[in-house]
Amino acid sequence: MSNFKKVLRKFLIWKYKHLTHQQFLYILSALVGLLAGLGAVVLKNATHYIKYLLESEFIGDIHSLFYFIFPLIGLFLTILTVKYIIKKKVGHGIPSTLYAISKQKGIMPRHQMWASMLTAPLTVGFGGSVGLEGPTVATGTALGSNFARLFHLNQTSRTLLIGCAAAAAMSSIFKAPIAAIIFAVEIFSLELTIASMIPLLLASVSAVLTSYFFLGDDVLLHFKIQDKFELKDVLFYILLGVTSSTTSIYFSKVYFGIANFFKRFDNPYKRLLIGGVSIGVVVYFIPPLFGEGFEIINDVLKGDISAIVNDNIFNIVPDDVWLVMALLVGLVAFKVIAMALTFGAGGVGGVFAPTLFIGSISGYLFAMVINYSNIFNHQLSSTNFAMVGMAGLMAGVLQAPLTAIFLIAEITGGYELFIPLMIVASISFLITKKYISHNIYSAELAKRGELITHDKDKNTLLLMNIDSIIETNFISINPDMKLETMLEVAVSKSKRNLYPVVNKEQEFLGIILLDDIRDIMFNKEVCEKVNVRDLMHNAPDVIFYSKDTMQDIMVKFTGSGAWNLPVIKEGKYIGFISKSKLLTAYRKKLIDVTL
Repeated sequence: MSNFKKVLRKFLIWKYKHLTHQQFLYILSALVGLLAGLGAVVLKNATHYIKYLLESEFIGDIHSLFYFIFPLIGLFLTILTVKYIIKKKVGHGIPSTLYAISKQKGIMPRHQMWASMLTAPLTVGFGGSVGLEGPTVATGTALGSNFARLFHLNQTSRTLLIGCAAAAAMSSIFKAPIAAIIFAVEIFSLELTIASMIPLLLASVSAVLTSYFFLGDDVLLHFKIQDKFELKDVLFYILLGVTSSTTSIYFSKVYFGIANFFKRFDNPYKRLLIGGVSIGVVVYFIPPLFGEGFEIINDVLKGDISAIVNDNIFNIVPDDVWLVMALLVGLVAFKVIAMALTFGAGGVGGVFAPTLFIGSISGYLFAMVINYSNIFNHQLSSTNFAMVGMAGLMAGVLQAPLTAIFLIAEITGGYELFIPLMIVASISFLITKKYISHNIYSAELAKRGELITHDKDKNTLLLMNIDSIIETNFISINPDMKLETMLEVAVSKSKRNLYPVVNKEQEFLGIILLDDIRDIMFNKEVCEKVNVRDLMHNAPDVIFYSKDTMQDIMVKFTGSGAWNLPVIKEGKYIGFISKSKLLTAYRKKLIDVTL
């Protein structure tokens, strides 16, 4: 036994003697929060250092002329890093975490703890039009998952530590500990109880303290209330909620469309070439789309869009208001395209920053249209609408309205605008939800029926393992077998009253129940003449191993009224699932999920 295992074993023995499970969970949550916070600091500093090198005097002249090729270089380095250093798939942060919770019992690959820390800075630092939030969450949640595995915690505790790590990552990035907790609950469908609240608080606080220690009190977004909320603006905030939902639907449709386009190409270098060149073209014509875009967001929140107007190749005059508006529309439309191209080309990043970018500009643009229009004769605060617009996009795109409200309020100190935040976020969420069923994190999982939600019954079924409830102690019979032979080889030796009929290729053909032959099984003359084929009949329903979810299986039992249903895997019969075993397993899993 290695020294590490010896030390771990001694520690576990000491823990069992001196600490309760809840106390140990508190300690681990604070530790995971600290490490997730450190991961966020490393990711941020590494990315900004790469960006600093690209903008330094050493290659300053090259940057000014050929900066649009840097995203392609960054994506190429990202692919090389994945292929030759990591040598394993680097999944998108939050979707891969959701999948681990729903289908992997909260177990995440160990390489995910450091993979995003290598790849995300290369993608974003070189100008990929994505954010760092997803990779930071992926790093933190992988740490939480593997810490839970190290100390032999159960699935429920692993899931809670994953949520703690996600909250810690967001808390460290945005210095918004309350919103980070809401994010973990809303996105990862955690149960918000006293048992889970304290670990989430500890993780979030330890992470934000880590961020303050290494990065000081500087916040990511800078905003000061210049104009107070007025009741006469309510109608326009309602309209902003509607426009935010429209933009959110556009965001989701374009993202999914481009993602599906890149799925056609199996060769990663072909995806790189198509995506990288496309990003370069987009960035060449619209330079503000280079990188995360937080500098642009902060300028917009200050009401200063001169950097946007001046940094373009169209020679737009700042005084030409309608051309400026057209440029802002272009930023909104093409930021989504640039983000989706970055992902499609093999980049690693998050969607938070693009969402905030588009939200701030769309809110500012909405205020500009109203202010310069002769229709309404009303003046709006462009900075307030820029800030509230971020909440509208987050509520629509991420479908997390509470996170949107508290995050924007907390990171900007805009609590005086809580009412407009609530109006815009709720309207944007409700309208978007009608047309886009799931956010971009969970859409693929939802299609496969593998998405964790706040519905405890559905979650319990989702977390159950079909292999654990398949019974194989049924004796199969051949359709050409005489009833007499069936009695000898099956009925006399089986403890079950059901017999699956299969052919030589193990294809399922039907069933025979003991009740089907009870009246004739003692008639020797009949038994010698009748074949199994003459007596078999269809099963009430069939369970398809690779297709049916646990929820589907439960529906099939309810609809058919059967107590046993056959399971077919790749066209072959593999066993039966009984209603009694399914319900027993459900009750056990429900207890685990509830605790």
